Amino acid sequence: MQTEGLIFLLVALTIALIALLVARPGLTTTSGGKIMAFLVLFGLPLLCLGLGFMAKMQVSKSTRFCLSCHIMEPYGQSLHVDDPGHLAAAHFQNHRVPPDEACYTCHTSYAMFGGLKAKLGGLRHIYVYYLGNPPKPADIKLYEPYNNRECLHCHAGARSFEEGATHNADPALLADIKSNKTSCLGCHQPVHDVATLGEQKFWKGAK
Repeated sequence: MQTEGLIFLLVALTIALIALLVARPGLTTTSGGKIMAFLVLFGLPLLCLGLGFMAKMQVSKSTRFCLSCHIMEPYGQSLHVDDPGHLAAAHFQNHRVPPDEACYTCHTSYAMFGGLKAKLGGLRHIYVYYLGNPPKPADIKLYEPYNNRECLHCHAGARSFEEGATHNADPALLADIKSNKTSCLGCHQPVHDVATLGEQKFWKGAK
């Protein structure tokens, strides 16, 4: 909210200064006036644009934002399934991921341009939703196979992961998981089982 207030003030200042330059064009005849005109016409608008982009990027990380599209509502419901065997529900309910950024935490690559790539994918979703044929929730697929990298961002180095009996039952398994040769999702299923939501019980949240 503070960022939005700052952006509003900068936009208002920019408009006021542009109005001043239009009303008194003689101000731009001096070198100082030319510098001011450059900052008003180019510097401040770019600053406002950058701050606005950063603010909206932050908002778009929120679980609430991701689930604001009704097609994604079943995926939000799946986070409340009262069954520890459901991967997404167990992570969400036990705060293994930040509840306010649950979707972003698990579905965004932590590579250099991971966040930008995710947002470009979001633009594709908007295009499909308004101009294409949006799929039913149960038919939604990932663009590419889920990379263990996103799991290891949190689990790598954790004692429960590194020393887990299942992970060490085969001497090669742990290395295969870390190299993405063997998918975490091969064993940890279901993730978002939206097709069976009508058969599930749901956790009502902390009291």
